Amino acid sequence: MQRTRIKICGLTREQDLQAAVEAGTDAVGFVFYGPSPRYIAPEAVGRLLACLPPFIASVGLFVNATTEQVAAILAAAPVALLQFHGDETIVQCAAIAQAVRRPFIRALRVRSDMKSQDLLEYDHACRAASPLFAGLLLDAFVDGYGGGGKVFDWSLIPKELAPRVVLSGGLSELNVTEAVAGLRPYAVDVSSGVEASKGIKDAARIRAFVAGVRAADATPQ
Repeated sequence: MQRTRIKICGLTREQDLQAAVEAGTDAVGFVFYGPSPRYIAPEAVGRLLACLPPFIASVGLFVNATTEQVAAILAAAPVALLQFHGDETIVQCAAIAQAVRRPFIRALRVRSDMKSQDLLEYDHACRAASPLFAGLLLDAFVDGYGGGGKVFDWSLIPKELAPRVVLSGGLSELNVTEAVAGLRPYAVDVSSGVEASKGIKDAARIRAFVAGVRAADATPQ
């Protein structure tokens, strides 16, 4: 049985963090992008991290931040993994990760005019740029950065790339079983799909989302 990893992103409250942990998620994400309705102050994340049990990854989402800004945030909120979700170049991502000594994920917002080869080439470029590159996150292209609740064309994901990517964009308990069973990604990432309102998670929807992933994992390939 394949075990798809699960990340719940955009957490802002201790009770939501606890709900994610109790549901059996593998990673939790915090948004350090000020304009986002899911933004959380680094000091608040520092307090939440103190409640996080071992072996659950903590991820910080950054949008067009400088090295100095990332370093300052990490001083208060020492997350284990960086997620670059803006217009940063691959070189910029690699340089920031090297400076703060953290592995990183690069989000690629998939546009309708992209082709499968574009995704492969971007993944290869990231891997060539830095040994700190941990993986590609595929999200739908929307105005703004993340949490748009939009699905992109999953058929664009090459079969050889799917087992090592994080799938995001418009996932919820309603479609995650289909997504995981059809694509077999390494991990899935959800934010708006498990919310009661922006920045406020719904514990029941988190549990249903996790159950949907596990149902897909149990489906023969």
